[in-house]
Amino acid sequence: MNRYFPAPATSILLLVVWLLLNNSISFGQILLGALLAIVIPMATQPFTDEHPRVKRPMLAIKQLLIVLFDIITANIQVAILIIGPNKKLRPAFVKVPLDMTDALPITLLASTVSLTPGTVSAEVYPISEEHDDWDNKEQKYLLIHVLDLNDESKLIEQIKSRYEAPLKEIFQC
Repeated sequence: MNRYFPAPATSILLLVVWLLLNNSISFGQILLGALLAIVIPMATQPFTDEHPRVKRPMLAIKQLLIVLFDIITANIQVAILIIGPNKKLRPAFVKVPLDMTDALPITLLASTVSLTPGTVSAEVYPISEEHDDWDNKEQKYLLIHVLDLNDESKLIEQIKSRYEAPLKEIFQC
């Protein structure tokens, strides 16, 4: 099944988008859309990387809700910092050690940090020269820029416990 449908969700999406773009559900459009929905994922399969699977989908939904709550809360905090009377911000770069080694969970962690106002992921390092070297067991760090840093160790602990630990559990990595 995986040989003919390496990405079933992508195939369905391609068929639906094809039909919507053509604004027609005639037999010819369905046939052509189905052909494209089968051929395109098969042709692009050699270019895709193997990613860890979500092992705990309910935890992933819970984590999404936590991140959405954090985004709203951080927006309010940043607005107060910027508009408020205290304009003595303490911007800083913070180096967060990572326990994860897979590229997808690290990317999701960096994106989560960047989505939260007041913080931006700057880099994951060390960066290896080879593209496929994510599995290397060398300690990785996420470099984060923070708009207003009160306590570096508290921020690191918060990122590791609130974002990294659930991602490790979701992907079991």
